[in-house]
Amino acid sequence: MGSESELLWGVLFGSVGFGFFLYGKKQSMVVPLVCGLALMVYPYVMPNTIAMVLTGLVLVTIPYFFRL
Repeated sequence: MGSESELLWGVLFGSVGFGFFLYGKKQSMVVPLVCGLALMVYPYVMPNTIAMVLTGLVLVTIPYFFRL
């Protein structure tokens, strides 16, 4: 992590991902579970802040549109 903004965005999306993960596990729903795992892991491999925020927003909206 290079800057403070990357750290804060990573913590924010990681926290949301943890919530999705717990919800998906408790409700036995695959999409929130997988999106939660992705949200917790992807900040470590993103090259810059803009890519991190855009990817995070996409991952946060996926469970809304795909309810399996």
